[in-house]
Amino acid sequence: MVPDVRVPVSGGSKPRRLSRRVRRFLRNPAAVASVFVLLLIVAFSVLGPLFHKASPTEIDFASQFARPSGAHPLGTDENGRDVLIRLMLGGRVSLTVGFFAVLVSVVFGVLVGGLSGYFRGVTDALLMRFTDGMLAIPGFFIAMLGLTFFGTGLLPLVLVIGLTSWMGLARLVRSEILRYREELAVEAARALGAGDARILMRHVLPHVAPTVIVNATIGISFAILTESALSFLGLGIQPPAASWGNMLNGAQNYLYNAPWLALYPGAMILLTVVAFNLFGDGLRDANDPNA
Repeated sequence: MVPDVRVPVSGGSKPRRLSRRVRRFLRNPAAVASVFVLLLIVAFSVLGPLFHKASPTEIDFASQFARPSGAHPLGTDENGRDVLIRLMLGGRVSLTVGFFAVLVSVVFGVLVGGLSGYFRGVTDALLMRFTDGMLAIPGFFIAMLGLTFFGTGLLPLVLVIGLTSWMGLARLVRSEILRYREELAVEAARALGAGDARILMRHVLPHVAPTVIVNATIGISFAILTESALSFLGLGIQPPAASWGNMLNGAQNYLYNAPWLALYPGAMILLTVVAFNLFGDGLRDANDPNA
């Protein structure tokens, strides 16, 4: 479950608030370091295959478990495939799943939380009871069932992770909107005849945006972990396509004679998750006027 992070919003003009947030973020060395780490991971995954031309799927049993060399800088796996190119392409998959699963989660979370908090009454009761019901069932279990029935692959993986991780954000957005819906600017807009959609988009949701962004950033690490776990169990990305999770799955039988096969994807998962969490913490602190 993605942790709920509430971000206080300070007053003042938008340029001044942005400048203060940037300064607070830059004063956090862990957050700044996480930005550089994430940029390196993205460059490694997206640009790396342009320079390292090895095949990620070509099987060569004569090169099984080859040590690092000029042709294979990180060696080869149990099928003689180049580990480095598979690590790069696996990063593409994990980052893609992380970003798009969080996008699905944010859309549903903001929609449900926004409607519930703004309209209250019966709408609030129905949507929150549905949210509570979803929270009562372990999201990972729902994801496993969804992939079992609807098949594996990138799109099903994005959808099941996104559709099982929006509930915490929905509750948080609801509570934030309940705070802002009675502000003078909202009351004035309502008195001038502005519609509900306009009030939500122009006067309410902008206050919630910093909190949504922080939670989405931390949610990416949760989505990457979930994808890795599902792929490790054989329910996510299927071989011969590479993901960090199914690379770990393939390495589990060779931990003694080829431990590096598990070390590389495991280290990439750990590094990426920690970097996104530190980045999210930095954004949260930067948006906190009391930090």
